[in-house]
This record gives sequence, structure tokens and C-alpha cells, in this order.
Amino acid sequence: MMKTEPARAASALPTDLQSPRAKLVYLYLTTNGDATISEMGDSLGMKKLSLYSILKTLRQEGMVDCEGDTYALN
Repeated sequence: MMKTEPARAASALPTDLQSPRAKLVYLYLTTNGDATISEMGDSLGMKKLSLYSILKTLRQEGMVDCEGDTYALN
């Protein structure tokens, strides 16, 4: 069962995601559902400024939506 989870998550990655950090954020949201910038920063060890930039790009690509301060996959 544990071996199928990473394969399932990897196949869920959009092919047009090139940035390793964007992939990490996308997979985080795939695994955890919705999250705030602070939650993602704490869990992923990333700075908020980097996350804002990545999430802005993901939103422009239509992959992520934001409601208030919470981000989730579309």
C-alpha cells in the first residue's frame, strides 16, 4: 500500500510544472488539501516570499485557487 501512494502522487503532477519547488508545493496541496502560506512554509521549510511567488504562478496557470488566505488545488 505504501508503494502505490508515491506513484499515484507522481502521476498526478501536471506535465507543464517544471520548477522543483512548484512541484513540491503542488504535491503538498495534493497530499494535505488546502493550506495557508504559514502552514506550507512551516511544513516545507520554505520562505513565505518564495511561496507567494510560486502560488502566484500556479494560480495564473489555473492549478491553484485562493480563498482568503487559504490555497487549494483546482
